[in-house]
Amino acid sequence: MRTLIALFLAAFAATASAQDAPRDVHSYAQPDKVVIRDLGLDLRVDFERRVLRGHADLALEWRDPAARELVLDTRDLAIEKVLGKAADGRWLRLAHELGERDATLGQKLTIRMRKPYDSVRIRYATSPEASGLQWLEPSMTAGKTHPFMFSQSQAIHARSWVPLQDTPSVRYTYSARVRTDPAVMALMSADNPPDEPRDGDYVFRMRQPIPSYLMAIAAGDLVFRPISARSGVWAEPVTVEAAHAEFIDTEKMIEVAESLYGPYRWGRYDILVLPPSFPFGGMENPRLTFATPTVIVGDKSLVSLIAHELAHSWSGNLVTNASWNDLWLNEGFTSYVENRIIEALYGEEAAAMERVIAQSGLARSLKTLPKPAQILAPRPVEGSDPDDSMSDVAYDKGAWFLGFLESRVGREDFDAFLRGYFDHFAFQSIDTGQFVGWLREHLLASHPGAVTDKELEAWLYQPGIPASAVPTASARFEKVDAALKQWQSGRVAAADLDTAGWVTQEWLRFLEGMPAKLSNDRLVELDSAFGFTGSNNGEILMRWFPLTVRSGYFEARPAMAEFLQRVGRRKLILPIYAALAASREGREFARQVFERARPGYHPITTASVEATLAEKKR
Repeated sequence: MRTLIALFLAAFAATASAQDAPRDVHSYAQPDKVVIRDLGLDLRVDFERRVLRGHADLALEWRDPAARELVLDTRDLAIEKVLGKAADGRWLRLAHELGERDATLGQKLTIRMRKPYDSVRIRYATSPEASGLQWLEPSMTAGKTHPFMFSQSQAIHARSWVPLQDTPSVRYTYSARVRTDPAVMALMSADNPPDEPRDGDYVFRMRQPIPSYLMAIAAGDLVFRPISARSGVWAEPVTVEAAHAEFIDTEKMIEVAESLYGPYRWGRYDILVLPPSFPFGGMENPRLTFATPTVIVGDKSLVSLIAHELAHSWSGNLVTNASWNDLWLNEGFTSYVENRIIEALYGEEAAAMERVIAQSGLARSLKTLPKPAQILAPRPVEGSDPDDSMSDVAYDKGAWFLGFLESRVGREDFDAFLRGYFDHFAFQSIDTGQFVGWLREHLLASHPGAVTDKELEAWLYQPGIPASAVPTASARFEKVDAALKQWQSGRVAAADLDTAGWVTQEWLRFLEGMPAKLSNDRLVELDSAFGFTGSNNGEILMRWFPLTVRSGYFEARPAMAEFLQRVGRRKLILPIYAALAASREGREFARQVFERARPGYHPITTASVEATLAEKKR
């Protein structure tokens, strides 16, 4: 007899599968009535006014023949007019209304019509403060010569530069004409021919259907260096050679992923290296990953980020979470695939170290997260901000869960299952219930008893780390721990520790093993031996600087301020701001630095820093 848990999971899967377009609490759109199937953009990039201006043509598929309203998501867009295309080709003005502004969702745009038009055109302009766009003065770029603009659409920031159905449950193809200053190169998450002339007039086409958060645009002083026939690097001229050398293994990564999970289906895979103000490590925009320059450290020790963004070409871009409550379907799968790529290219121990760091970070995060936020597949919450769901839970608990499944059924069968999963749900958006149904039918049914219903329920719907989770061990980390113990006990001076050959991950383990505070003498000893304060490795600095703050090591303050003003990647700077905000003196220092750094921060980063400082103020 099936258990109550099994019945619950089966009912959850059946209900979710039956819903063709479940409601997304983070979107005003009504995809059960009408969906966008193709988007045509005609935009002009105005660096002086910091706006995009033009029109969007929406090709519509009406699912409800009685519907006469098209509801779209917008945020701070100036809507000039809305037109519908008549059967004779004429564009006729349509009535439209912008709703009240919601701090999270933006404004609902309702377009009313007497009949369901197949094509609607919206003329509009963005705001200089668009949450999904960043405009950089030449002085804020690596080359210091030309301005730079780039987008960040995930999670719901696409609506700040295009009026659309900003939900991952809707997928569409798109084309675009982008006109800009001929001195800069424009790129999009579409086809970007490496030999495209820089003439200020660019045409793009994305033939595979994508959700709105994967639409991206950038314009700046960009040049290209090939890695292989289908992959290469775009970057500013002063950055491109170092980026090319760091990411030279990209083609090998593609080949590994293809051998495991099937062909790469997006044509080219290129990498755009953005200025250091980019708020994330990377963004998996199809055909053109956006990447932070903070991973270019000269030894390839941080290229797991590229493996991660590439892995999204299967998990996330190809098979997409239908809403942000199922983010783990994107990030958990991707983190698992990333680790498999790292293992294949750099060895089992390199992959093990990455898993240990992730699992340790997850354990620390869970100590501060409320119970509902610790659940892999949480219930939708009205009024929530999907940016807040991007925690270690979706990434690292999700990857750990998939590793757990692999350990129970064997790698060969699990790889075959994943490949079938990606093939079956290709170019679709699904939810956790659909995954559970597919898992039961296509993996667990052929491995009876491998995973209990209670274990499955604990991983997906319960907070914390399940009892069935087996932590990863690393032989190299055991040596790091032994070295740290020798130093902490006073038996060996820092300069005498055997750290030759340590890679970034070993230094992170070393720093994460430190106590919350150290004496000034001990910090001076560490800094003299290893030069942490002067490091160019952001992963090291995001751990070292908070330690110096808690310990009162003011010698690190000038370098800390310089780093916070130069780098806008949230992962790297928020722990430092949080440590500073824990004291009155530190908070004042943080505010002074923030005011100088603010002009170079992305709006997403600015909001996160403001929230961090405000929270500590209370």
